[in-house]
Amino acid sequence: MDRIGAVLLAAGASRRFGDDNKLVADLDGEPLVRRVARILAESSVGDVVVVTGHDRETVEAALDGLSFRFVHNEDWSSGMGRSIARGIRALRPDTPAAFVVPGDMPYLTVTLLQALAGRYADAEGRRIVVPTTEDGNQRNPVLWPRRYFDDLARLDGPEGGKALLKRHWSEALLVPVADEAVFSDIDTPADLPKP
Repeated sequence: MDRIGAVLLAAGASRRFGDDNKLVADLDGEPLVRRVARILAESSVGDVVVVTGHDRETVEAALDGLSFRFVHNEDWSSGMGRSIARGIRALRPDTPAAFVVPGDMPYLTVTLLQALAGRYADAEGRRIVVPTTEDGNQRNPVLWPRRYFDDLARLDGPEGGKALLKRHWSEALLVPVADEAVFSDIDTPADLPKP
């Protein structure tokens, strides 16, 4: 798992969250984005690139002390596609595959990341590994082999990697996940757990 990389998306303005930046919202005494980053670190993912945009300094401060690299997307308001592209282009050239991880998934687990990496290894690194709900709906984080990096590096706009994944759906290895709580994200203050 130490050779697999990750692009941690932390560039958006989280408009539905209100005036505050949801990525630094307190979750059990820890900023939301730091919690996601900590799970990546604990899972032994190798090269992690954090893509910043809106409120760059605050996000970087929330991740202080972690051995991740940062890349800034000046055009963050154009959508997630550009952020994914910037992150993919910043990965080390020897990275064989990378997770694309939204920064607002606080219930992501080491177990899930390791399970997805295991399925990638079982497929000899040739398949896109996609976690799904038990009824087959695509969720994040998706694990992309290097052979898709050029396409990912050309993404633009708000859709992210969904159109690319749809185009290559026959090449995807679907991994149903029973505990769908791991896919929960934070969009509004009401999504935060009550103390």
